[in-house]
Amino acid sequence: MTEGRTTRRLAAILAADVVGYSRLMAADETGTLSALKQHRERLFDPTVAAHNGRIVKLIGDGTLVEFTSVVEALECALSIQTANSGEPAANRPQIVLRIGVNLGDVIIDGDDIYGDGVNVAARLEPLAEPGGVCIASIVNESTAGRVKAAFADGGEVHVKNIDRPLRIWRWHPASEPAAVVPSPAAAAEKTKAARAIPSIAVLPFTNMSGDAEQEYFSDGISEDIITDLSKVGGLVVIARNSSFAYKGKNVDVRTIGRELGVGVVLEGSIRRAGNRVRITAQLIDAANGAHLWAERYDRDLTDIFAVQDEVTGEIVKALSITLTPREQTLLAGGGTGSVEAHDLVLRARELLLRPEKTRQNFERTVQWLQQALTIDPNYAGAYATLAWVHQLDYQNRWSGDSDGALKRSLDYVDKAIALDPNDAFGHYVAAIITTFMRDLDRASSEVDKALALSPNYALAINARGVTNLYKGDAEKGIPDIERAMRLDLTFSQQYLHFLGVAYLLAGRYETAAAHFRERILLVPETDFSRAFLASALGHLGEIEEARRIWQDLKRVNPKYTFEGHMQRLPFRRQADVARIVEGLAKAGLPD
Repeated sequence: MTEGRTTRRLAAILAADVVGYSRLMAADETGTLSALKQHRERLFDPTVAAHNGRIVKLIGDGTLVEFTSVVEALECALSIQTANSGEPAANRPQIVLRIGVNLGDVIIDGDDIYGDGVNVAARLEPLAEPGGVCIASIVNESTAGRVKAAFADGGEVHVKNIDRPLRIWRWHPASEPAAVVPSPAAAAEKTKAARAIPSIAVLPFTNMSGDAEQEYFSDGISEDIITDLSKVGGLVVIARNSSFAYKGKNVDVRTIGRELGVGVVLEGSIRRAGNRVRITAQLIDAANGAHLWAERYDRDLTDIFAVQDEVTGEIVKALSITLTPREQTLLAGGGTGSVEAHDLVLRARELLLRPEKTRQNFERTVQWLQQALTIDPNYAGAYATLAWVHQLDYQNRWSGDSDGALKRSLDYVDKAIALDPNDAFGHYVAAIITTFMRDLDRASSEVDKALALSPNYALAINARGVTNLYKGDAEKGIPDIERAMRLDLTFSQQYLHFLGVAYLLAGRYETAAAHFRERILLVPETDFSRAFLASALGHLGEIEEARRIWQDLKRVNPKYTFEGHMQRLPFRRQADVARIVEGLAKAGLPD
């Protein structure tokens, strides 16, 4: 059964409609329906799939499509209209579309979506020329320099049921050489390539041990499998945060596949009793719910590492993935041979990932990790996790020496990397630590090493984007942060802030404001995002709104100071800080 689910997110919406549909139907109903069916099957649907879109619904001759990436939404629209601009087939009505694209907040209710983002897209579509595309100003701003098509400024328009004027931009294939946008052949090739790359979400295995305290073990095994699969470059792997959002919830696999944008889902259960463990695993086609592979393992606990390797191997085999020699080596190596030490790290990791971040949990975690290192002094993963813990202490001020925590964390992570240079987690933690230490060159180097070892590592992908942002290249950081959101959609509230900062520093203030507003909706008590939103609004000339946001910030955190906030951020370029300050100054802020 499918659990009712209502969520909201910032999404790109494509609305398409057939030009003159009623006239075509009146002239040749059978031929029009046949032409429309072929258009959808041969062009529209495959192009949407190639650009990672989701067709939400068909309304007669109209179609509503959702994308997580505004760039992919616009490229999809351009590809469809370019491919559709040739001569009509003989003896068949020609299907010509108008397409509107918007970026905005949407509410997702089961299979359907609604909200301002959808309403504006629907109003933009009739404003497009036949065979053309009409976009909102925020789409034009968001995709500037990233999509090779020239849009003409359509000025401000007033449309039904929208209480503000819309600034629009228009494009038509006849207005520029077709070579500037993807050709039909290129679109078909991208479709083929997109379908050739399998995608997977690993759900948290169900704890069947009859002991709630064994939950850390089943979660840890699930996370280990995600970590291993993330090393495979020919596979799209959804991050732990998003997969684990379904923990304990009765959600149909097909719904999960649609929400996370994956083709297959791995689910299973673990029963641990004494020194024995039983693991069941099923690989399921998310499109139809069919089982692609299933197995049950009854083993001694000492065989747990071999079982994880077997499950990973069977998934790779079922998805017809050919591993490179390097991937084979990475999947076979690393870790510890001690089940007891591994168990202690799993306990520590589970405690660290709990929502409640307390000094007591910090102290317990350190104790478990030190015990693991007593058992296996060469366990790189334990050192890397210990480094992560002390980095969190630096942020949260748990211990009596939080200022020294950053140096301790660096010592631990250096030890982890020396013991196992092929552990992506160690390099990721090193990147975070050195970012706090303002050593952005090493941070860049470490995150590049992490991604060379684990191409699907969403947190590391975001870290690369954020590092480039702090180094002064916000434009370069945007695609990485957006890709991290694709792999970790449920954790988007974290990425939205950094994406907003990147757009703010790139001078794309409308887009920045949209991302900050979305994050505030998802994290109502954020002060950081409100400060940056006030700056973006100042640049946009929305002075009263900027001041209102600042008042909200002071209500959320009366002790907030902008100077203190900026001193903690490792911006390399003073010009970037000046841009943020300038936006606030335009609004007369801080008071």
